[in-house]
Amino acid sequence: MEIHIVYWYWIVFGILLMLSEIFIGSFFIFWFGASATAVGVLLILIPQLSPAAQLIAWTILSLSFIVAWFKFFKPLSIDKTKAGLSRETLVGEIGQIINTPTSEKNGVVRFPVPLLGANEWEVISQEELAVGDRVRVTEVSGNSLIVTRA
Repeated sequence: MEIHIVYWYWIVFGILLMLSEIFIGSFFIFWFGASATAVGVLLILIPQLSPAAQLIAWTILSLSFIVAWFKFFKPLSIDKTKAGLSRETLVGEIGQIINTPTSEKNGVVRFPVPLLGANEWEVISQEELAVGDRVRVTEVSGNSLIVTRA
């Protein structure tokens, strides 16, 4: 019995694999689908390709796409923002007091560049501070910063 695989079998199989990525979300199966679609296109160009050669081409293309993804493209998509890392972003920064903190209310510090989207933050301090003092952030407490004189 001779197996005859038509080019559109590969293309449909590839599209189904790529669409399944919508439900799985790993962005891993996508490359198998892209490889199957590429084998379908290859089969259009070389119709006498044997089923064994098609499977070998699919395997090689799949491995190539996966290696290329993990080696070259995925490192480019790593999120380099500091979102979710408020403590690590703010601790050690130096700003200037524009409203002094008292026992009844928090003060306000202004940074030369916005930190996490704001250049003015409420501050708490155990030290007596005056307007114009330069302070260093030592800790984050909710939406306020704990500071010491720099």
